[in-house]
Amino acid sequence: MILTGLDRLLKQFPKLLAGKRVGLLCHPASINKKFFSAIEVLRAAHINVVRLFGPEHGMHGEAQDMEGVESCEVKSLYGKDLASLKPQKEWLEDLDILVVDLQDIGSRYYTFIYTMAFCMEVASLTQTQVVVLDRPNPINGHNLEGNLISPGYHSFVGAYNLPNRHGMTIGELAQFFKDDGKLNCELTIVPMKGWHRRRYFDELDYPWVAPSPNMPTVNTAVVYPGMCLLEGTEISEGRGTTLPFQTFGAPFIDPQKLVNRLNEFRLPSVKFRPIFFKPQFQKHAGTVCGGAQIHVTRRRSFLPLLTGMAVIKAIHDLWPKNFAWRVGAYEFVEDKPAIDLLMGGDAFREQIERGLTLKEMVAGFGEEIEKFKMIRKDYLLY
Repeated sequence: MILTGLDRLLKQFPKLLAGKRVGLLCHPASINKKFFSAIEVLRAAHINVVRLFGPEHGMHGEAQDMEGVESCEVKSLYGKDLASLKPQKEWLEDLDILVVDLQDIGSRYYTFIYTMAFCMEVASLTQTQVVVLDRPNPINGHNLEGNLISPGYHSFVGAYNLPNRHGMTIGELAQFFKDDGKLNCELTIVPMKGWHRRRYFDELDYPWVAPSPNMPTVNTAVVYPGMCLLEGTEISEGRGTTLPFQTFGAPFIDPQKLVNRLNEFRLPSVKFRPIFFKPQFQKHAGTVCGGAQIHVTRRRSFLPLLTGMAVIKAIHDLWPKNFAWRVGAYEFVEDKPAIDLLMGGDAFREQIERGLTLKEMVAGFGEEIEKFKMIRKDYLLY
């Protein structure tokens, strides 16, 4: 049986919040085993919750990606500019404790972890204690994949130097951010009980709630560390369909031709099924797209990042005149392409354009993962 930080908070740490002025940063997946929200749990225990905060998508998960959120009752930590990503100093000054209860999904690009980090940065100035209620890494805390971020390419989809798939919980990340960012806030982690690093979320006796609008299932989280890269292109990543990140394509794509090319890569533990689909919003909304659906056949040996890179390479090489990188502002950054921010540097984009093989593209990843593992080991709680 698994107990999250929220499940354990009031019984194992009964005095932690007693008599304190408390702020709460949470979202729809901030629930306990009995489906009660973190807000309900704290207020039922007569904890003095004086301020609520919501990350990207809003505290209730009502907003799509990169959509600014405004609310009078809840302080939004995702507005219309870079400054809006951090809490205003006065929002924390009168708090004794900021409780953070956010379900992460295990990928560097997922912004909730940086919202937590930015809160810790401001809490360092206001001397507000930060309490992080730990939750599982839903795609396990064992497997890692990817590269670290090159200097000059940090952003809201990579504010700290993590690989694309980091294999850490949000509590472990908080400790890493505190040291790596030299943050001077008092940090308390309420750890889980009964979680094992090799477990996926759907192997646990715990309810899954979508932490954001396009993260409906654990299977979505499994492919996300690779398929999120499509946000850096004009290829649909399946937003506007019932299978975001598991479905991808564009109007110019011949599905069978694409699948034949992807099969030539002999990617581990994945099958591609040719499909047509019509997104209802975002890229190519209302237009029939050709593409494919990803079917992961064995999660523990599946390589999501390599798969996402292969999808981009296949479409670029088959339809070079139609393929396009995403241009314009991405997560409030205007001077760097979205794909460079997602990959943490310009190497991948340049390698695609130069026609390098997948093997050549990932040649240095193993060394970077080993480097990160040496850093990561000091922060693992389980």
